[in-house]
Amino acid sequence: MIGKLSGTVDSIQDDSVILDVGGVGYLVQCPTSTLSRLQLGTQAALMIEMKVSPDAIRLYGFASAEEREWFRLLQTVQNVGGKVALSVLSTLSSRELERALALSDKAMIGRAPGVGPKLALRIATELKDKVSSMMAGGVMLRGEGGRPASRGPAADAVTALVKLGYSESQAAEAVARAANDLGEAAETSILLREALRGMAR
Repeated sequence: MIGKLSGTVDSIQDDSVILDVGGVGYLVQCPTSTLSRLQLGTQAALMIEMKVSPDAIRLYGFASAEEREWFRLLQTVQNVGGKVALSVLSTLSSRELERALALSDKAMIGRAPGVGPKLALRIATELKDKVSSMMAGGVMLRGEGGRPASRGPAADAVTALVKLGYSESQAAEAVARAANDLGEAAETSILLREALRGMAR
């Protein structure tokens, strides 16, 4: 199995890239968030999810291990395959997806092409309980040199609330609401204060 590819960006299409690795061109399908970071002729490293079927071998590439984990998690939902999972990740960033799931915001999930109202509801319902462990770092990601990768202020705020005695799902929802109100750049302490204020109402 291929878990990572590093090479030169040979060409970029609407939903894929050809990565030249030692003279071999690998066709890798990617979400737009990953494609937007790539430039022709430059070196790139992609985390890879490989799917083998009777008629094809497909490679899906991501800029981070976290994106790849979301890709895998989305496909645990019935009727969500690689194409739909990529569509969701192309429409919503990892943080936006976290918030949409924590808040059961099916309208936000339904913005992704190919995701109708029923499927959006199924994704929101089936993954709501799993998003809390993702936000709290339950899925351990590794950065450079095998060190734990930073999960960001929202994850730190969820972890702090869990240590205070709140359930993971309560903490994830409260932090998601706070992040919605305060924006992506909010620091952990501010998110935590706003989340606690929201839960006290």
